Amino acid sequence: MSFSVVEEGGLRVVEGHPDQPPMASPDDAGRVIEACLSGRARCALLYASNLTSRFFDLSSGEAGAVLQKLRNYGVRLAVVCPPGSVRVSSRFGEMLAEEQRRPYFRVFDDRDAARAWLRSVSGASE
Repeated sequence: MSFSVVEEGGLRVVEGHPDQPPMASPDDAGRVIEACLSGRARCALLYASNLTSRFFDLSSGEAGAVLQKLRNYGVRLAVVCPPGSVRVSSRFGEMLAEEQRRPYFRVFDDRDAARAWLRSVSGASE
């Protein structure tokens, strides 16, 4: 898995590539953290296709494991997931609602919306 460090409008983000293979397991979140640390970024933007195969199935525990690892290092994650592109478990929506209380994780329909949120929680300005 490879990442790019993208700086736009004063915001530095580690970004996955939409056509890149997914994480093999939640342990691959360490690679996101490593990319953030080496790129001096506190935010990551990934695409649904970059995540583990069962990330959107809350019963798998994969989303929780990935998100906890990122939180431990203060990394905010925005995921680009166009409507209908993945199947989500019934409980995934509940987790998203709970996540609205904290500034660490959100899911967006497109890259622009994801970057706008990351900008708002990081304090970067355009």
